[in-house]
Amino acid sequence: MIEKNQLRKNYKKMRAPLSGTEIDEKSIAIANRLIDQPIWHYSNYHLFLPIIRQKEVNTEFLMTALQAHDKNVILSSTDFRNYSMKHFLLTDDTLIKENKMGIPEPVNGFEVGEDKIDVVFVPLLAFDKLGNRVGYGKGFYDRFLSHCRKDVLKIGLSFFEAESKIPGHKNDVRLDACQTPERTYWFDQGSGSKGWDEKL
Repeated sequence: MIEKNQLRKNYKKMRAPLSGTEIDEKSIAIANRLIDQPIWHYSNYHLFLPIIRQKEVNTEFLMTALQAHDKNVILSSTDFRNYSMKHFLLTDDTLIKENKMGIPEPVNGFEVGEDKIDVVFVPLLAFDKLGNRVGYGKGFYDRFLSHCRKDVLKIGLSFFEAESKIPGHKNDVRLDACQTPERTYWFDQGSGSKGWDEKL
């Protein structure tokens, strides 16, 4: 089993050669596949904005789909002093600014409690067939997700397919699903899987 630090290095290296056009094409494929999934009956969707230098999934296309479905989009700001996040409703008046780490964040707006969030689209570097994920190692999303409702739907977004198994930690929060450009993975945790491409 590969250690998480090695997986981080491997997947950053795999992302490195991706051009802007390739990133957009893969991101559009991810958004299009999600449109066909049974996840659109909720109200409040938490979305991350991509760190450009890390070549993350471009969530602009997914945001467009959410807004076309008249869904509430919620964005976060990060506090690196205690590795916490605050969440804000995206409106026409929301001002977005990159922080010192290159993360685009809202700097104003109506704050939303974690208990109000129905679906979270989760950034990651790698994931496995059990729903474990590897992020950047700061634990922002594990802390955030641990404070959400137990029935919150956690969907990872990945350019690459699943690893067989990656190391877990007691504080890790597993995904319910993960979307790649090619496949939808569903990790059976008792929340139902009807309509998904792949049940593992």
